[in-house]
Amino acid sequence: MNKWKKRIGYGVGDLGCNLVFSTMASYLMFFYTDVFGITAAAAGTLMLVTKIFDAITDTGMGLLVDRTKTRWGQGRPYFLIGALPFAVFTVLTFIVPDFSMTGKVIWAYVTYTLLCTAYTVVNIPLNTIVPRLTSDVHERNWLVSTRMICALIGTALVMSITMPLVEFFGKGNTQQGFLITMSLYGVIAMLIFVFTFMNTEEVVPPSVKRTKSSFREDFKGLTDQAWIFFILNFLYFALFVIRNTTVIYYFTYNLGRTDWLTFVGLFGILSGLPMLLVLPWLQRRMSKKHVLLLSAAIYIVGDFIIYFGKTSPVMLIAGLAITGLGIYGIFGTTFAIQPDVIDYSEYKKKKSISGMIAAFQGFFVKGSMGLASALVGAFLNMGGYVPNMTQTATALTYIEISFIWVPLMLCVLIGITTLFYKLDPMRSEMDAELEGRRAAVSGHAVNM
Repeated sequence: MNKWKKRIGYGVGDLGCNLVFSTMASYLMFFYTDVFGITAAAAGTLMLVTKIFDAITDTGMGLLVDRTKTRWGQGRPYFLIGALPFAVFTVLTFIVPDFSMTGKVIWAYVTYTLLCTAYTVVNIPLNTIVPRLTSDVHERNWLVSTRMICALIGTALVMSITMPLVEFFGKGNTQQGFLITMSLYGVIAMLIFVFTFMNTEEVVPPSVKRTKSSFREDFKGLTDQAWIFFILNFLYFALFVIRNTTVIYYFTYNLGRTDWLTFVGLFGILSGLPMLLVLPWLQRRMSKKHVLLLSAAIYIVGDFIIYFGKTSPVMLIAGLAITGLGIYGIFGTTFAIQPDVIDYSEYKKKKSISGMIAAFQGFFVKGSMGLASALVGAFLNMGGYVPNMTQTATALTYIEISFIWVPLMLCVLIGITTLFYKLDPMRSEMDAELEGRRAAVSGHAVNM
């Protein structure tokens, strides 16, 4: 299969995911409170409860992928299986039924839970199949970078066109605007998942024959490097959530630059694009450990530039650009580590558990996002933050801590955790051993 066809086929799958995921992250709370018509407390409780259920379905989906064996592979079939339900549940989530308040809350719980489940069905396999698409390390880096670029494009599209589309389709009716816009996103995502299925191919078999095993037996296949990977995911997504949640507070209250908010939102996303474009080149010339350490250092430098240059627009833009490079360098490299961690379980423990690794990754990511949001709320509360008012010096200090110093400390922790990552120098040894095992299992060598 043509390399770029495979790269785009795989990468664009995350664009489909992010059309809906980024909309949920950015607009769903507003939709529930201001359009759907339930209270903020009910919407907040819904988000918490569904996250708990989501963690359970992630684990179940990971176990299911590990136990799947079809002519199309382990993960690819789920792009087709999940495509239509993903579109349907996206539409249902943004329907506003003519129900009582209790009926609306029940509708919201059911439809949002189903949408999160459909998202899990397509997203967990997307996280597992890279080691099955190719055994070439540099090609894997290209696949992951292409995916990250497509995810970034999806997020940028959502941030820039969602509300204009709501206004265009709604013509004054916000309910209608959201329904048509999200129906469009759902159908596009469905077609993208079919495209991903058609333009990828799982050609690298596991190096061990799959046998019946329990959750406990599969759990034993997790290595120390898998836990390093999970911790890196936890720290990165805490950094991502805290930075993106607090930027609006920092620019509104500490800097008094509300006129910058739209620019800062889009610039914060697009500034990471150059890093994603050069990551495959960097990872060919440096170890992943060193790229991660470099990315964390870049973010810290950008943070200091923002802090010391807060009165200068040029310095602020430079700081935002540099932190964007750093945060997306961490993002792309963390995901590039995943195939190595999956291979290491096969190499060291003789366990093919890509689904379980993806499931635990999802569990740590969702736990991190929930805790990070709670931490921001706690800091704002401790500072005595009052919405839409001139803030006290204490409140401004806590906002600054949340935006500047907490992310900086998270980058330091990412750097410390990265020091324990050890798979880069083992890559050649793992490749040779796993290639031999695959040849023994399938009766021929895999050359991809």
